[in-house]
Amino acid sequence: AEVTTVVFDKTGTLTKGEFKVKEILPAASNAGEIIELAALAEGYSNHPIAQSILEAYGKPVDQSRIEKAEELSGKGIHAVVNGKTVWVGNDKLMAEAGVAVPNCSHIGSIVHLAIEHTYAGHLVIADELKTDAKEAIQGLKDAGVSRTVMLTGDIESVGRSVAEALAIDEYRAGLLPHQKVEEVERLLKERSGGTLAFVGDGINDAPVLTRADVGIAMGALGSDAAIEAADIVLMDDQPAKIAEAIRIARKTMAIVRQNIVFALSVKGLVLLLGAIGIAGMWLAVFADVGVMVLAILNAMRALK
Repeated sequence: AEVTTVVFDKTGTLTKGEFKVKEILPAASNAGEIIELAALAEGYSNHPIAQSILEAYGKPVDQSRIEKAEELSGKGIHAVVNGKTVWVGNDKLMAEAGVAVPNCSHIGSIVHLAIEHTYAGHLVIADELKTDAKEAIQGLKDAGVSRTVMLTGDIESVGRSVAEALAIDEYRAGLLPHQKVEEVERLLKERSGGTLAFVGDGINDAPVLTRADVGIAMGALGSDAAIEAADIVLMDDQPAKIAEAIRIARKTMAIVRQNIVFALSVKGLVLLLGAIGIAGMWLAVFADVGVMVLAILNAMRALK
């Protein structure tokens, strides 16, 4: 009821989490090798981006060709395929592998591929916004939420395009899971009043959901860890329901305060009248049972 700041994860929260490989670059004779090696390296991962690469590959993954696969959180995959060291992931992973990457101006998640520390190419993977994502942000502003923020591990251009499309006040891009926690810590210190809610769906969001004043998880797409860590679960994964939840909470708290003031006022008045000999037994019964019934009837307004 007191939420004034709402922080969103991007993938699976504001977007559908249904990634598609839009382009493979360089689009030359080695494009087939790029998607094949990427699929083999990502064969053990259940990350949405990995699943989109496997879908684009369109063939069963021959596990016997994979000697080693290590998933590096927030970066990508380091694997040994056909005896060759393969790196598949973002700019941070390429820097860790000592591989220089070209400037990419594409809108989408860029997955780079390096073979034996030599740059081979990259895949452009795009996600779609949820149909009610813009409505969700506008609904929060209409409900009096003063600050909306988006945190994402995607590159700057992707974060900026999504934030502009949805009219989100602020965004932070290129974040690792622990950096999302640090950003929420910073936002908690900056707030001048009210509470902070974080909305996420992935296993990497669990620490942030726990740290926020109110953690909200997506119930259908969300991971078990995120759902367990959250205070509220949206069973239909519609972010627009957050504004509705805030309105319900505020209406509920208003009714609670009304009932408390009404009950204490009537009981205090009857106690006073009883002390000076005006109130009798039946008025006392009304102050107890009658006030309780009226409070219940008033509380039932929350059902509407």
